[in-house]
Amino acid sequence: MTYPPVPHDPNRPPAGAPAYGPPPPGYPAPKKSRTKLILGILGGLAGLCCVGGTIAAVAGIGGSKPGAGGSTPATTAKDAGDKPAAKAVPRQPAATGDSVRDGKFEFRVTEVDCSKSEVGSEYMNKKAQGKFCQISLTVKNIGDEAQVFDGSSQKAMDAKGTEFSNDGTAELYANQDNSTFLNEINPGNQATGKVIFDVPKATTLTSLELHDSPFSGGATVALS
Repeated sequence: MTYPPVPHDPNRPPAGAPAYGPPPPGYPAPKKSRTKLILGILGGLAGLCCVGGTIAAVAGIGGSKPGAGGSTPATTAKDAGDKPAAKAVPRQPAATGDSVRDGKFEFRVTEVDCSKSEVGSEYMNKKAQGKFCQISLTVKNIGDEAQVFDGSSQKAMDAKGTEFSNDGTAELYANQDNSTFLNEINPGNQATGKVIFDVPKATTLTSLELHDSPFSGGATVALS
């Protein structure tokens, strides 16, 4: 069976030609891809950034020298003529007879006696293992409430920094009124008494550290 020939269409590409060709006259041209347009814009901006960075780098190299518009090296203290900071002078301890303060108490050492090996009376006394150093002092409450003074909070040191604690039993015999054992002193009042240290016979105490409580900072008095 034969078919009649297909009428010729002038807009149809001939056999063997590409399926798509230029649009016929009067037919609108296809729109360009937005993706390609955006990529083109971004590529142009990247190129401008690279050029700008190169120019800035060249300008920086040219201006790095002092006096050429660039930054100068940091000035050191030596270059500026600064003098080194003065060293802190160690604080000297107070001497016997001076008043010192720690917390709510003001202390004044009045006498140091390291000549005795026994304290107390004929029947009630205490003998030293080495020798007794008795330190007489006045304690005044300068605070606004009562504060307890206790000999066990006080410390004595020799020239090597060896620390000695007090002898509470010897203090009970030497102080008839128990003035250095848990003595509560009201504001404005003061008490006098002796703190005693049992030290080796060859030991020389050089300083006394006085405290208004076991954990206070303390005030130092030179003993020799």
